[in-house]
Amino acid sequence: MKKVLLSAVTAAGLGLSTLLTPAVASAETFIKIGTGGVTGVYYPTGGAICRLVNRDRARHGIRCSVEATGGSVYNLNTLRAGELDMAVAQSDWQYHAYHGTSAEFENQGPNPDLRAVFSLHPEPFTVLARADANIRNFDDLKGKRVNVGNPGSGQRGTIEVLMNAKGWTMRDFSLASELGAVEQASALCDNRIDAMVYVVGHPSGAIQEATTTCDSRLVNVNDDTVKALVEEYSYYRMVDLPGGMYRGNDQGAETFGVAATFVSSTAVPEEVIYELVKAVFDNFETFQRLHPAFQALTKESMVKEALSAPLHPGAERYYRETGLL
Repeated sequence: MKKVLLSAVTAAGLGLSTLLTPAVASAETFIKIGTGGVTGVYYPTGGAICRLVNRDRARHGIRCSVEATGGSVYNLNTLRAGELDMAVAQSDWQYHAYHGTSAEFENQGPNPDLRAVFSLHPEPFTVLARADANIRNFDDLKGKRVNVGNPGSGQRGTIEVLMNAKGWTMRDFSLASELGAVEQASALCDNRIDAMVYVVGHPSGAIQEATTTCDSRLVNVNDDTVKALVEEYSYYRMVDLPGGMYRGNDQGAETFGVAATFVSSTAVPEEVIYELVKAVFDNFETFQRLHPAFQALTKESMVKEALSAPLHPGAERYYRETGLL
């Protein structure tokens, strides 16, 4: 069975205009990256990538900006509509968007124009519960007040996959709240919900906020149903959340998860993606220092793991030039 152990290093720590070649920098190409909520890891991930791209824009003429969004499913739909140039998305939703599977993408069908660029940090499906709610495992959520995430978010889609596998509906909760990532930590500590779910890289600002503000515990999500999902789908894996990452959680938890991935489309020119990948990989150690979630990344894993769509030609060109493919 596939399994990821978040390392101690990780646990301790975050519309195109005109295409220009590097020789022509009299105008600028503007690119926009869709991310997620500002308390998650997607938003600083987009910021880290843009920071590296923008510091060399005098040479390549590309100016990068970040947009906070509703998350993976929203990003993939908006990318398809041409309103984003690039985005961060969970590896499972990259798969579903490219193949046109799952309820979120069945009506639109496959997106043959979706292109993978590289993968990023592990993203465990994280359940955090109030300490006084007596929730130790996922099945204990029945009859509780649970924030299932806003429509269009990765966590909403992932909890629905798990609920379907268990034969649950939203009626199995006494309350199924649809708060966004920014709101759920305060809702937990204000006793408006008993538990929150979040597919997120660690350490997470939202989980840190909740565990610091009120007594709350990480919940195990590791029963036979979960393990069957991991065995069936290549984009899932079992993940250990190490103890000591957050206040009051010395024992950690076992769950399952996906990987964050960086995606684009065939509408984005090869040279733009080439320069973006070059900015990240030529400055890899700097990139790793920009967020604790990046510290355990390797170039090799980013190029070859958790990618379901074909590589963008600009990314493939860079990887072949540097011997990564």
